[in-house]
Amino acid sequence: MLSLHQLTCFLATYEHGSLTAAAEHLGYAQPSVSEQIRSLERTLGVELFRRVGRGVVPTDAAESLRPHAEQALTAVREAQQAVQQVRSLETGTIRFGMFGTARLYAGAGLVADVLARHPGVRVELVGQNSLDVQDDLRRGRLEAAMIAVSSATSEGLTITPVARDELVYISSDPDRLTTPLTAHRLAQASLVMPETTWRARDSTRIVLRRMLHETGRNPQTRIEVEDVETAVELVGMGLADSVVNKGAALQLLPRLAPDAGWVSLRPRQYDTLAIVHRTGATLSPAAQLMIELATARIQAIADPVRTR
Repeated sequence: MLSLHQLTCFLATYEHGSLTAAAEHLGYAQPSVSEQIRSLERTLGVELFRRVGRGVVPTDAAESLRPHAEQALTAVREAQQAVQQVRSLETGTIRFGMFGTARLYAGAGLVADVLARHPGVRVELVGQNSLDVQDDLRRGRLEAAMIAVSSATSEGLTITPVARDELVYISSDPDRLTTPLTAHRLAQASLVMPETTWRARDSTRIVLRRMLHETGRNPQTRIEVEDVETAVELVGMGLADSVVNKGAALQLLPRLAPDAGWVSLRPRQYDTLAIVHRTGATLSPAAQLMIELATARIQAIADPVRTR
């Protein structure tokens, strides 16, 4: 019967053209490699190598065997990797990218979902902004992530939209919330906006700039902050208004600005949320699990985008 050890010695001898070189490559004694080749030849009933000087050359039988030996060893390596991935899903670390606002109202629930299925794993949710998450994906630090599409660049990435998250106007002045906010009124508003480090490519600001294009103006920020929680608190103090994702408004207003409220924009504006991974990547069971659970969480909060 053929053994993996025999095939390993065969391929090493084929590639190096010498029993001695094959033994050195594998870290075996040369007689051990010679015996494995002889045993394989007896099993197959053919000669695989002919001695030429200090080396060997493959026979026609060896040429026929080589691709099958490579396929067999590749299949074994893939099987080992698959088992290891399942093992890591039970006891290893699961990393998933998620930009700040989405993590704000889906992160804790997502972690709870993972631990309910796999209580032995360690979970890392990585990223503050969609641009940071994209960079980690391209560098191989993450397998998959959820980002806002408005700020996404698709080069080298597969982007699958899964939900639309409405952008809403929040204010502590009830007179500003009686009707949906038009582009003209938004252009005149005094705003506090989060994501100041990424302001040029922040997804929310990109959507607002498109909305205000007809007015010839950009959103006017009175205050710039990094996190959406601070922006909501300042709205609650009456120092400025803001535009945030509806999910964030529903989560944060009762806690940080209980006297503030929200209203839709006119026309309604949305951030599109998407699952992203490197194009052509084979996703591990852990990455597939996070995609499944994150998609379910976001679609329970935002408007699902159905894809074929």
